[in-house]
Amino acid sequence: MNIPANWQTFALASAFFAALTAIFGKLGVSEMNSNLATFIRTIVIVAITALIVTARHEWEAPTSLSAKGLTFLVLSAVATGLSWLCYYRALQLGPVSSVAPVDKLSVALAIVLGVVFLGEPLTWQTTVGGLLIVAGSLVILLG
Repeated sequence: MNIPANWQTFALASAFFAALTAIFGKLGVSEMNSNLATFIRTIVIVAITALIVTARHEWEAPTSLSAKGLTFLVLSAVATGLSWLCYYRALQLGPVSSVAPVDKLSVALAIVLGVVFLGEPLTWQTTVGGLLIVAGSLVILLG
């Protein structure tokens, strides 16, 4: 099977797996503490990613990695960890049909941050899409 290697394909796959994450996560956190669930999830992700990097021979010497790149990856990891901890706690407390869409406010926030900090262009399509996400989240939050 030849899967096209473009951003759209990977973005749609990400959305599909994120949807599964919500369902499986909701079922998992109903059986244990949300922080422990996040820890277990993290260990599994580390193991799977290590297997992929090993299978693809993508390991690099730490000295060949840029300090700036590593710094931003560490910051990204901290943000991811905090996001997951909050997400799993929200799943423990609320319905997945509300938690998952509100969590996707991150998309609208990423649009704004991309424009402000990365100088990315703000197209009418991106603006309308972001506003629809905000509107949908508000309907769920205020409903």
